[in-house]
Amino acid sequence: MMCRMTQSDLNTSKKQPSITIMGVLNATPDSFSGDGVMQPTILVKRGLKMLSDGAQILDIGGESSRPSAVPVSSKEEMQRIMPVIRSIRKQTDALISVDTRNPDTAKAALDEGVDILNDISGFQSNEMLALANRTKCHIVIMHMQGLPKTMQNEPVYSDVVSEVGHFLSERVQDALNAGIDLSKIIVDPGIGFGKTLCHNLQLVQNLQKIRVYNCPILLGVSRKSMIGNILDLPVDQRLEGSLATAAVGFLNGADIIRVHDVAETSRFFKTFIRVMGHAGK
Repeated sequence: MMCRMTQSDLNTSKKQPSITIMGVLNATPDSFSGDGVMQPTILVKRGLKMLSDGAQILDIGGESSRPSAVPVSSKEEMQRIMPVIRSIRKQTDALISVDTRNPDTAKAALDEGVDILNDISGFQSNEMLALANRTKCHIVIMHMQGLPKTMQNEPVYSDVVSEVGHFLSERVQDALNAGIDLSKIIVDPGIGFGKTLCHNLQLVQNLQKIRVYNCPILLGVSRKSMIGNILDLPVDQRLEGSLATAAVGFLNGADIIRVHDVAETSRFFKTFIRVMGHAGK
């Protein structure tokens, strides 16, 4: 299976300010964001609505990666997401990403027409790298300290920006060594994945310092605990904080924003970029 997506599909050129919106579809019963749904028909309807609301990519996942989450088998993961992927692919040519660290799940998803592999474990599996090289799909290499079950147990860095940048640089180099074309690689600093509020803020404020090999940067801050910690609000009241953080991320170099609230984010950036482009003129 050969992926259809080209680098131009990501709208990552900063010659004209633009942002690519990735909508989150959680086929899980325990998503941190409170939007996890197990019924495929509901997820398909939600995904198609996200596309009509302005998402350019749908990111479909069947394993929760919230702090303290317990891993699920690839069999269970596939049972959750494959009906959703098949149905959405039949109805649209839009870009689809699968959020998985399991090679078996990744292969099944690619066979059904998925365009992007989004691996929270940073493509440290040779099997995942070989699969990405063989199918010529795009990949998202994310940084995570530890595993979801334990990652928030007092994470420590001497210099979080430097360490995350070093990790991503090494992983991109490994991907290149495995035969993956540089134009296929996206990096993600992994906000909330083994980081404190202070670590997350430093990363959002210094995204350009972790832009390795000039790869596009994906930023996922939507509804996350860093927003809750700042506002002291529950998950369902973090929209404004999510938009503010995404805007700072965009100004600091983020190319793709991974969000739950697609319509609101799309309207926000349509206005923000238009006004920003005319500032001082």
